[in-house]
Amino acid sequence: MFGLLILIALAGSPQEHDWQKLAGVLQYLQADYPDAVASGDQGELAEQASLVADALEAARALGPPAAALVPKVQSLQARIVKGEDPAGVGRDCAAVVEEVVALGGLQRSPRQAPDLERGRQLYAQSCAACHGPTGNADTPVAAQLNPPPKRFTDAALMDGLSPYKAFNVVSLGVSGTPMPEFTTLSEPDRWALAFYVFTLRQPPCAGEPPRAELDLLSRSTDAELAKQLGAGHLACLRRKLPALDEDRAWLVARDGVDGAMKQAASGDLKGARDSLLTAYLDGVEPVEPRLRARDPGLVSAIEQSFLKARLAAEQGSPAVRDEGRRLLGLIDRARGQTSTAQDFWSVLWLAALILLREGFEATVVIAALLAVLKKLQQPQHARVVHLGWISALAAGGAAFAFARQLISGQNRELVEGVMSLLAVGMLLYAALWLNARSNIRKFMGQIRAAMQGAIGRGSAVGLFVIAFTAMFRESLETAIFLQGLAIDSASGALWGTAAGAVALIGLVLFISRVGYRLPMKPLFNASTVLLVVTAVVLLGKGIHAVQEVGLLPLAPIRMVEVEVLGVFPDAYSFVPQLVLALAPLVWVLARHRPDEEVSPPNGAKHA
Repeated sequence: MFGLLILIALAGSPQEHDWQKLAGVLQYLQADYPDAVASGDQGELAEQASLVADALEAARALGPPAAALVPKVQSLQARIVKGEDPAGVGRDCAAVVEEVVALGGLQRSPRQAPDLERGRQLYAQSCAACHGPTGNADTPVAAQLNPPPKRFTDAALMDGLSPYKAFNVVSLGVSGTPMPEFTTLSEPDRWALAFYVFTLRQPPCAGEPPRAELDLLSRSTDAELAKQLGAGHLACLRRKLPALDEDRAWLVARDGVDGAMKQAASGDLKGARDSLLTAYLDGVEPVEPRLRARDPGLVSAIEQSFLKARLAAEQGSPAVRDEGRRLLGLIDRARGQTSTAQDFWSVLWLAALILLREGFEATVVIAALLAVLKKLQQPQHARVVHLGWISALAAGGAAFAFARQLISGQNRELVEGVMSLLAVGMLLYAALWLNARSNIRKFMGQIRAAMQGAIGRGSAVGLFVIAFTAMFRESLETAIFLQGLAIDSASGALWGTAAGAVALIGLVLFISRVGYRLPMKPLFNASTVLLVVTAVVLLGKGIHAVQEVGLLPLAPIRMVEVEVLGVFPDAYSFVPQLVLALAPLVWVLARHRPDEEVSPPNGAKHA
C-alpha cells in the first residue's frame, strides 16, 4: 500500500507545495484505489475516501488557477466513496495528474543525471534494514513491521511505479507505515535513491540501451519502457542512465522560466524579462531545430508563449505567473516529444520535407531569375546566379561546420534576421529591375542594340547578391535542422537530404523550362510579383527574429498568425509588411491614372 502522507516537504514556494500535494494524492489513488476495491477491505476503502477528500480540499485551496480541476476531483470523490468504477478512477486520476503538472509547472524528472552509486550508498544506509539489501524485504526488522515494507522485486508493484512516483514517496513519506519522509536528503539524493530501487530486480546490463531521454525514464514504469523500447533493453535502460544533453537545454529553459516567475512575483520585472530571454536563447534555441522537425506546432506555441510572458513582464502584468505556468507545461511536453529516437524511414522523410520546405523560398526566387535570364538569352548572367547560390551553400556549410558558435542561440536568430532583411532589399531591387523592363518593345530594342550591355556590371553583381542572400539563410537553418535529425538516424538524414536535393533540382529545372516557354511580359510580371511576395514574407520573418532576441520591442495586435507567410500578430512586423505589400499596388494605380484631357480654346482650329 502506498498511502502517501501529504506533507509540505519539498523545496519551493508554498503554492508549489500545494500543487505537489494534489499530484501526490492523485498518484496514490491512481495506483492504490483499484487494488482496494478488488480486496474489498473496508479499512482500505475508508482510507481512499479520506485521501480523495484531501485532494478536493487541496484543489480548492489552490484557488482560481485550479478551478477547472475541482469538478473533476468531485467526480472522483463520488465514485470512490461508493467504491465504484476502479478502472475509470485510475484512468481519470492519471489524466488529472497531467493537468496538475501542467498548471502547477511541476517537474517530473531530475535536473541532473542521478548518481546510481550514490543511490546504492543511500539505500544501504537508510533502506536496506527494512526493504532488504536486494529489495526482497526479508529482514528481521521487516518481519516486525505492520504493514510490511514493500518488496522492490515484486513485478506487480514495480510495473505500476515510476521513478517520479518513487521520488514523491521518498520526499513525502507513506502514511500508516513506518516509512518517513526524507526531507533531510537533497533533491539530487532523493532522485538517486528513487532511480536506484529500479535496478534491484534487473539483471546485469549487457550492451548499450537504445537512446531515451531522462524525462522518459523518469515518468515511465518498467512495463511502459518494455512495451515502448523492448523488454530486452529494460535492464540497461535502468542501469545506464543517459547524459543530459538535449534534456539539459530544456532544463535550462525551465529553470529560467521558473526564475522569471519568482522575479516577477517579487517585483523585479526587468529581471523577469531578462530571465525569460535567456531561457529562450540558451535553453530553447539550441534544441529547437530537432523539435521543429518533430512538432512544428509545439515550437510555435513555445515561441508565442515566451513572447507573451516577456510582454507581460514588460507591462508589469500579473499574467507573467499564469503564462509562465503554461510555458513550463509546454517545455515539459517538448521534453517528452524528444524522448525517443526515430527510425530510419521517419528521419528520411522528415529530412526530405525539411529540405523542400526550407529550400522552397530560395529555389523559386533563383528559378525565376534563371527563367527570365534564359528568356533574355543571356547565359553569362545565369552563370552569375548559379555562382551566387552555390557560394551560399558552401558558405553556409562552412559556417555550420567550423563556426557553430556563431549561429547558436541569439547569434543564430540574429544571422537569420539580418539575412532576411538583406534579402528583402535585394529582392526589391530585383523586382524593380524586372519592372523597368516590362515595356517589352523598348527593352527588346535595347537588347538588339546592345545585348552585352543591357544589364551591366552593377546588375550582374546584384544578381549574384540576390542569389547568395536568398540561399544563405536557408542553408544555415536547414543544416541546423538536419543536424538535429541526424542524432536519431545519421543515414536517414543523409538519404533524406539526397532525396530532398533531387526534388529541389527538379523544381528548378521545371520552373526554368516552363519559364522559357512563357510569353515575355507575363513572365516579367509573374516574376516581379513573386519577388515582392517573397520580400514581404522575409520582412515579417526578419523582424520577428530580431524581436525574439530582444532587440526590438513587442506590440501585439489582434489578428491571425500565419507563420509560413511570415505574418505575426505584432504591429512592428505586420505594419511594415502591409506597407510593402500595398506599395506596388499604389504605384501601379498612380502610374495608370488617366491624364486629364485638355480642351482647345474656343475658336481654335484643330490641326
